[in-house]
Amino acid sequence: MAAFRLGAEHREYQNWVREVATGKLAGTGSGRVDRELVRTLGELGLLRGLFGGRPGEAPSDAAAVQLCLLRETIAQISTEAETALALQGLGSYPILQSGSAELRARWIPAVISGEAVAAFALTEAGAGSDAANLQLRAERDGDGWVLTGEKLWISNAPGADIYTVFARTTPGAGARGVTAFAVPGDSAGLSGEPLEMLSPHPIGRLEFDGVRVGAGAVLGEVDRGFAVAMRTLDLFRPSVGAFAVGMAQAALDLTVAHVRERQVYGAPLAGQQAVAHRIADLATELEAARLLVYAAAAAYDDGAEPGAQPRRSAMAKLYATEAAQQIIDGCVQLHGAAALRRGHPLEHLYRDVRSLRIYEGASEVQRSIIARHLIGREYTR
Repeated sequence: MAAFRLGAEHREYQNWVREVATGKLAGTGSGRVDRELVRTLGELGLLRGLFGGRPGEAPSDAAAVQLCLLRETIAQISTEAETALALQGLGSYPILQSGSAELRARWIPAVISGEAVAAFALTEAGAGSDAANLQLRAERDGDGWVLTGEKLWISNAPGADIYTVFARTTPGAGARGVTAFAVPGDSAGLSGEPLEMLSPHPIGRLEFDGVRVGAGAVLGEVDRGFAVAMRTLDLFRPSVGAFAVGMAQAALDLTVAHVRERQVYGAPLAGQQAVAHRIADLATELEAARLLVYAAAAAYDDGAEPGAQPRRSAMAKLYATEAAQQIIDGCVQLHGAAALRRGHPLEHLYRDVRSLRIYEGASEVQRSIIARHLIGREYTR
């Protein structure tokens, strides 16, 4: 696996993100698309960072290390803003990666400015981790396609302006019969409803009742949409780990300050060896997660051994999200009951971190991906 060390340009970018974002990214926490927050991310130039390069430059293929720096830093400031930013990238990257020049010109500038909200519509009720079992149908209709079926657990649904939708174009062909489409949110026949979650999150169900799109809506090649999805996830899975690292860092910072100040039996809580050692363990887990995330991101950017990237990305997401859950839980324990009170920063982090082990491939799926690359596809499912 590639080695990684943050250079001066990385530190400079991270400091710029922190300076630009601090105090300016208050979300509503409503569990619905927060368009004002998305526009603010655009106005501050932060959405530009999803696509490599710096503000004022033309979009290019996304840079994984920069994406991780961006997500880790914003996660320490506002998890709502981080989620809004990440969903913009996840929903629009397939258009940048595989869309026509016309589609890119129509949607990428609007996503970067925060004027258009994007979404990644892959999951269905019976096809989450088993993406090859997609049932949403796309049937040829003259020079276009008609989409019929449902999508479930789609972030930014039903309020997005543009959806990257994965649909079945060849029945019975598994992953080889899926095509990716760019579908505008105001398309005739497209409807949906929001879903209420444990931690407020803009997510919902979509219904496609004969939604027609033109031939130009195809992203990449017909029946090759699974590759579009996997290339996107190979990029974004390490950055989910970066989100987890940022949340865990915020929790640890709060906890270090707490144990220094909290008085127990006439002395700071930090003076108890059990507490000091627990802090040391949490910090070590956090650093291990961070290094694994950035090693995977650096390997993606270097293009070294591309066949190994799914394994690297899966390892980064698996380890970082599982570690963050344990780190934040440990921080709650060291704070005591106060951390469970509604409105406490750790209470917020405790609820938010749980979903990271599920979306973009649950931890069990990541383990299967890793095992398949190490042992062989014929031995694993």
